[in-house]
Amino acid sequence: MERFLDRGRARPQFTTELNLAENLTEILRKANQFVPSAAGSILLDNPLVKWESREKGNLTFIAAFGDKSTELLGRSIPASAGIAGHVYLSGETYTCSDASTDQRFYQDIDQELDHVTQSLIAIPVRIEKEVCGVVELINRHGAAHYSREDRNLLEIFAGYISVSIQNVLDGRQAQEIAKRDNLTGLFNDRYLHIALSRAIEKAQSDDSGDLTVLFIDLDYFKQVNDTHGHLAGSQVLREFGQLLRQELNDEKIIAARYGGDEFVVVIPDHDLTAGIDFAERLRVSLTRKTFCHKPGEIQPDPINLNGITCSIGVASLRRHLGDEKTIERTKSTLLRLADSAMYVAKETGRNRTAVAGEPVRRRF
Repeated sequence: MERFLDRGRARPQFTTELNLAENLTEILRKANQFVPSAAGSILLDNPLVKWESREKGNLTFIAAFGDKSTELLGRSIPASAGIAGHVYLSGETYTCSDASTDQRFYQDIDQELDHVTQSLIAIPVRIEKEVCGVVELINRHGAAHYSREDRNLLEIFAGYISVSIQNVLDGRQAQEIAKRDNLTGLFNDRYLHIALSRAIEKAQSDDSGDLTVLFIDLDYFKQVNDTHGHLAGSQVLREFGQLLRQELNDEKIIAARYGGDEFVVVIPDHDLTAGIDFAERLRVSLTRKTFCHKPGEIQPDPINLNGITCSIGVASLRRHLGDEKTIERTKSTLLRLADSAMYVAKETGRNRTAVAGEPVRRRF
């Protein structure tokens, strides 16, 4: 028991190969060894969804043991329902020796599963200071109620549940960070190639599917670095990333920093005309923006940079590509065509949009 409950060491019983549900089920089984009960469960909220009011959310049975456990898994109850809801909202442990007479007890599940709950203990599960779920044990073996010692033990197990959940969230965060450019917060070029391949595959599987690629380069960006320093240049890139994200009105659009002051935007399910419209809106928005107008995370002093512009090249799957044999070749060709069009925009005056193989466009 000391080995299992030692908070100072890693939990050797649980490997990273286990998914969250399996991990929590194993913790629940261990808890039952120390506090023997007829049944038990772990209910969690969705840590990626934050409601304006916690009462409006749901608690879902993620792990369970006992006669009716398979019928509980995946079932949800209102976050305000029953003893579990009370513990979730109050953050306080709750015990009862006779659930049938407890006004807080949520009887619907007992009735549906033809189960009789007598004694019960419910412990809040926290991530840092915020309650994210509840661990329950039901019908204590060998006793009419759950003791103070039972409560202390379960609070330790609730801590292990918290660690397991946090590990999963940290893993998701690490995966997301690996996709991102540190400076701008946009996707990086490595993930761009993955995402663009997927978007092409999806578009090609649909006879009418299309996508458009924009290649963007900031005009005379070297002058920003030469005149105001590299801190100011980095701040401009960061704020341009913010501007680009603001212009996105579709979560399927992929915006990435390709390198230096070059950016690529992939717009799935949009034809060439829609891609040009997006490019022109972005170009005009950039001409109206003042950069570094207040102390930034990188550039500490306001310098109010105006007049920064960009050149954009546009290519689309249906308009510019024929029967390319592979997704990899299609991807390379799209990027090359959009890149070449961007250089046409630069060579014909900058601050404009050029379409692969067509005259330069300035719609706004």
